Amino acid sequence: MMRAVAIALSPMKCLVGFSLACAATLVHADDAAPQPSGLPLWELGVAAGALSQQAYPGADQQVTRTPLLPYVIYRGKVLRADGEGAGLRAVRTESFELDVSFAGSLSAGGKELRAREGMPRLRSLVEFGPVGRWYLNGRGAVDRVTFELPLRGVFEASDPRRHRGMSLEPELGLERRARSGWSYGLSAGLLFGDRRLAATYYTVEPGEALPDRPAYGACAGLIAWRLKGGVSHQLTPDVRVFAFGRVDSVAGAANRDSPLVRQTTGASVAIGLTYTFARSAARASD
Repeated sequence: MMRAVAIALSPMKCLVGFSLACAATLVHADDAAPQPSGLPLWELGVAAGALSQQAYPGADQQVTRTPLLPYVIYRGKVLRADGEGAGLRAVRTESFELDVSFAGSLSAGGKELRAREGMPRLRSLVEFGPVGRWYLNGRGAVDRVTFELPLRGVFEASDPRRHRGMSLEPELGLERRARSGWSYGLSAGLLFGDRRLAATYYTVEPGEALPDRPAYGACAGLIAWRLKGGVSHQLTPDVRVFAFGRVDSVAGAANRDSPLVRQTTGASVAIGLTYTFARSAARASD
């Protein structure tokens, strides 16, 4: 895995960058051992588990969830929703792909976050936009090295008309797609945001200032460094279990001095399983 792409979630569900459905769908779709007749054109299933995510980079509190979410995989030639991305695949070669990526973050209510007491609620966010993906040692390599460059617009999940900024998240990853049923992934990346996105997390308006929380105006730039890792195992043809972890650091970040930054490093973890309950008899062409 190690792309924050939300592939295959129901449009009615909140898209979260650390969502179980995203992680589960990625490891399920990306790492399934190829079959002689090809992978199914489409698959339907559910993902369930538990996750604990840092409320935002620099926060000293966690957001926890135990979601049960549906997923859909579709492997068309042009329209795709799988472990490689979601949307219209504009370009696909052995070493490069251009498509659409999705990500997001969980809601973190202001009442629950001590650092943001009395401030507006941090709502669930959804991100989408183009992503360039380079397969540095070939698409079919067992130990596949990838470089991704996604540029995404950020919006509130409950009201997509509310634009919260732009993000850029270059990422270098290593994936092992084993036929034994075990799959592993590791990646390192940077998260950059424009001023509007940074303000969503780090600005303190004069009217929100407290003795221990002075007013602060956020600026564009580096939001966080990220290190991700994941492992999954195919228990049966329909059931896969997975675990996923991510470490975020705001060391050297543009808004490290914001009073809303309470710690330099934070971690997020998830465990769960996916169950595929339907798949097509028709096979994908690639």
